[in-house]
Amino acid sequence: MARVAREMVEKSGVDVDKLLELLIKNASAELTTYYYYTILRANLIGLKGEGVKEIAEVARIEDRNHFEALVPRIYELGGKLPDDMKEFHDISACPPANLPADPTNVEEMLKVLVNAERCAVRGYTEICNMTAGKDHRTYDLALAILNEEIEHESWFSEFLGEGPSGHFMRRGETSPFVSKFLR
Repeated sequence: MARVAREMVEKSGVDVDKLLELLIKNASAELTTYYYYTILRANLIGLKGEGVKEIAEVARIEDRNHFEALVPRIYELGGKLPDDMKEFHDISACPPANLPADPTNVEEMLKVLVNAERCAVRGYTEICNMTAGKDHRTYDLALAILNEEIEHESWFSEFLGEGPSGHFMRRGETSPFVSKFLR
């Protein structure tokens, strides 16, 4: 662990144990969402489903990237992931993004997707609020993830007809905000 990193975050007034709890729960949400989005994406079929599949795939891959970017910070601050995968799943900051009862209902699937993204936006906003001006590295990471989660939410909400967001699907690029943390 980066002992000085934790020390400096503590000295800035951040409750590092609470921060670690949030980071670990959000890491769980990212990994479990990656898993559930894999199932959702596989079921996006037919004329309506195929139109959403590419966006769901980008969100899925970026959620995996978010998990990968969070893990080093968790360990830098003296935290660790649970040893048991089931325990890790069950502490997720967000509920499971389960396949709807009727997997052919694309609108219900979009509601699952947009609700998962909205939960993520809330979680990273909380981390940003906790670390702003105090823990620059965690803040920068959480803000990068937040930017991508907001884009995901906007993509799915537009498909639900909730109005224009001004965001456009990225072509050939994943995790433009988080990629610097994956090197």
